[in-house]
Amino acid sequence: MLNVFPDLLNLGFFAPLLLRLALGVVFLDFGRHTLGVGREQHGALFEALGLKQGTRYVTLLGLLEIGLAVMLIIGLYTQIAALVAFILSLEAYYLKGKHGAHIEHRRHLFFLIAVISFSLLLTGAGALAFDLPL
Repeated sequence: MLNVFPDLLNLGFFAPLLLRLALGVVFLDFGRHTLGVGREQHGALFEALGLKQGTRYVTLLGLLEIGLAVMLIIGLYTQIAALVAFILSLEAYYLKGKHGAHIEHRRHLFFLIAVISFSLLLTGAGALAFDLPL
């Protein structure tokens, strides 16, 4: 079957840019929340997992999330950032099922983040990025 809008296929190089920006904004919000209001909640999660001094891990997680957000937004080492985001989202999906009281977001969000991250891992950064396609 023919495409309804075949001229839009020429703009496909910009699709990863949109995914990158969306994922970057989500991780920026995650990091802001982790380092701010959600610090105690995330600390309780780490302690429920058996990690003592959970606030240290919360700080590391928040900084990692903000770092991933910056990398995704500017398109720097996008595939590495997407791989880390994919692993974090799968981990959050699993932990939401096991320790749901400590994580406020729904599992569906983590599933979508995993899919977007995996897509960026396969397609690369797209347009307007520091990463160059080979």
